[in-house]
Parts: sequence; C-alpha cells; structure tokens
Amino acid sequence: MQSEENPLKDFFDTWKFKILVGIAVFLVGIMAYAGANGRLTAAPQELLSVAAAPFQKVAAVVSGGVASLWEKYTSIDDVMAENETLKAENAELRQQMVDYDRVKAENQAYKALESIQSQRPEMSYLSSFVIGRDPLDSFYGFTLDRGTLDGVAVNDAVVSDQGYLLGMVVEAEPTSCKVMTILHPNFNAAGVVSRTRDNGIVTGSSEYAADGLCVLTNLARNTLTEKSDQVITTGLGGVFPADLLVGVVQELVPEVSGKSTIAVIKPGTDPRTVRHAFIITSF
Repeated sequence: MQSEENPLKDFFDTWKFKILVGIAVFLVGIMAYAGANGRLTAAPQELLSVAAAPFQKVAAVVSGGVASLWEKYTSIDDVMAENETLKAENAELRQQMVDYDRVKAENQAYKALESIQSQRPEMSYLSSFVIGRDPLDSFYGFTLDRGTLDGVAVNDAVVSDQGYLLGMVVEAEPTSCKVMTILHPNFNAAGVVSRTRDNGIVTGSSEYAADGLCVLTNLARNTLTEKSDQVITTGLGGVFPADLLVGVVQELVPEVSGKSTIAVIKPGTDPRTVRHAFIITSF
C-alpha cells in the first residue's frame, strides 16, 4: 500500500516557496539594517518608494510627452493664425499695387492726351482699360471696363492715348462696353485725306484686318492721294467728331470695278494690341 503524499511537504519543495523565503530574508535584512541605523519606522515608506520608483519614472515620461504634445499643438495654432494674418496683409498689398498700377497707367495716358484736349476742350474723354477680347473675332473687337453707369452710350467713339481712332461702342452694359474696331467691315466713318481733301469712307476689310490695316474707299480713280498722307474723320453724319486722327496711307490699289481707288491705311494705333483707350462721351 502506497503512502499518501504530504501536500505541505510538496509545497516546501516548490520554486514559489523558495521565492517567498528569499523575499522574507530580504525584508528581514532591510528591517535589521534600518533598526541598526535608527530608521526602523521609515522602513515601510522606503520600501514603498523603492517599489514605486519605476512607476514614477514612467509617469514622468508620459507627463512630459503630453506636455510636449500640447505645446506643439498650441504652437501650430499660433503659426496658423499668423499665416492667415500674413495672407490677409499680402492680399491687401496686392490690391494696393493693382490700384497704384491703374492710377499710374491712367496718369501716363492723360499726359499723352493733354495736347489733344487743349485743342479740343469741348470733348469729354473717359479713361478705360481693355478687360477682354474675343479670340474668335477676326477683326479684334475688345471689351472696356466702362459702361452706362459711367456715361457710355452706343456709337461713342473710342480713341487711343495719342488720339487715334480705334473704333466705336456697339454694346453698352452698366459696367462695361464692347468696341467694334476700325478693322471690321461693318465699321463706317466719313474720312478725308488731310492734304488733298479727297473724301471717302473709313472701314475695315477681311483682306487687310489680319495685318492690322483698314481702308479708305470711294476715292476718285485719278486721286492725288499719295503714300504717307494722313487720314482723318470729317464729322459727317454726327457719329464721330471731325478731325480725329485715323492713320497714314500705306498704298493705293484700284477698286475691283476700276471706277475708284482704295487707300490702304495703317492706323496710328494698332487696335489689335491696345490696352488702354479713351471713350469720347460728348463733343
């Protein structure tokens, strides 16, 4: 018959019991050391401090990380706020620069027009800038930034800074207007060669528009007009003021029927590239 095993004896042989004995010996040793140095009453507190030290270090690291993260977060907010402020300031400065450029361009244009205004004080000139062009328009019409609210009306003449005829207003909106140039075949203005006083019609031509040229039609077959003669308006019909500069004769060609002559004109200002113009609102 086999003897029953003693559970208590088995426990004494386990590694758990040996660990407990080791801890007990360690604690007794600390107590003895504390008693010998008069620190027996503080021994439990010191034991707790030793045990808690690792956790305190972890807590300190975590706390420091949270503080650093919060500092970075608030710093990002400050940077974003400063960035928005700078954006607003930059936008304001850009607008001021745009306004300055516009005023500067207008002043330069008015200086160029001073001599013309002194000769024709009865005319009212309205400064305007080209704000659009139709890429499909073969005759280079454009849109100006002035409209009916500024006193613009259909059929108003449009001239360059130097006073050369560019075209006429064909559509007028409250804040803008469309201009048909002298290159367009539908444009018609009574014109005259200033030297010979040969009269004709200033108009556009699909044959010459791409080169920035217009024509003076209905000249006599035996006209005395020559190359480089100046062409101006007559004022006939009341749509355009008299004596507006148009351009110079570049060549003379016979009309298809042979009954008259056409003077090909190079405008004093190229309507294809103009950026600023004056609208004559009254004369």
